[in-house]
Amino acid sequence: MRRVRVVFCGTPKFAVPSLSQLLQVPEFEIVAVYTQPDRPRGRGQEISFTPVKEVALTAKIPVLQPAKIRAPEVEAELRALKPNVIVIIAYGQIIPARLLSIPHYGWINLHASLLPKYRGAAPINWAIVKGETKTGNTTMRIDAGMDTGEILLQQELPIAAHETAPELQARLAEAGGPLMVETLLGIVSGTLVGRAQNNAEATMAPILKRADGWIDWSFEAGEIYNRMRGFAPWPGAFTQFRGQACHLRGIPVSNEQSDEEPGTILSGGGKMRVICGQGSLLELQTVKLEGRKQVSAAEFANGARLQVKEHFGKR
Repeated sequence: MRRVRVVFCGTPKFAVPSLSQLLQVPEFEIVAVYTQPDRPRGRGQEISFTPVKEVALTAKIPVLQPAKIRAPEVEAELRALKPNVIVIIAYGQIIPARLLSIPHYGWINLHASLLPKYRGAAPINWAIVKGETKTGNTTMRIDAGMDTGEILLQQELPIAAHETAPELQARLAEAGGPLMVETLLGIVSGTLVGRAQNNAEATMAPILKRADGWIDWSFEAGEIYNRMRGFAPWPGAFTQFRGQACHLRGIPVSNEQSDEEPGTILSGGGKMRVICGQGSLLELQTVKLEGRKQVSAAEFANGARLQVKEHFGKR
């Protein structure tokens, strides 16, 4: 097999294992890496490189960081690179249709769901929130739609009962690297043929908003727990306590129920529990009032001097 010219587009940690795997395959020549511009991050607002840029610089690959990939000069630049294929993973910009025909084998994407389920920006988060017990990765050839391109390969992974979004994301990223290598080798050799998605089975995973993290205590404890796992680390799961925003973490209580109003706080015996929908109970582990450090639920209960049948706030 002749060497395949590859352009890699990606930005966060999720894309790093795939880039690292491709760099180890002699048949692939990574001719350039596109990633988002350097931006200030953290409390100090220091300029930092994207995770993909750090890997590319270590491997001495040219790094390109256009503010807008749809700019005319970027099209000319891409054409001059003469890529056989472009790999795009969590790049962070929508690719205009006029660029899709540049590489002979197309733009190949790694998407963290079993498409057509969970199309969109946050498939890992929403799979957990919706209580899925399995998910996976899909490699696909992108088209002008939102995650609607033909499926190339898929791999299924279980979702552990207590797994959070960052934990699942790390596992999917690592599994996705070898899958991308297998996909590109299959495409170039002609042994891999794509198949169309069934749009009737599609579900969406929209970008997360802060409002998604608001806890609706009428939901059952298991549903709230799934939202706590799925919305970690942002927007988290939050409510109000005595007029202040309050972030919570907890776990459902099995085989116990209460007929108190949802949102009611029960405290005693070193435990802090909240009544949820259909009488289910959520045992809190940590509490963080806005502007304060996170503490254990027991510490919070002691410090707050909870009143009988006190509630977490409603909108």
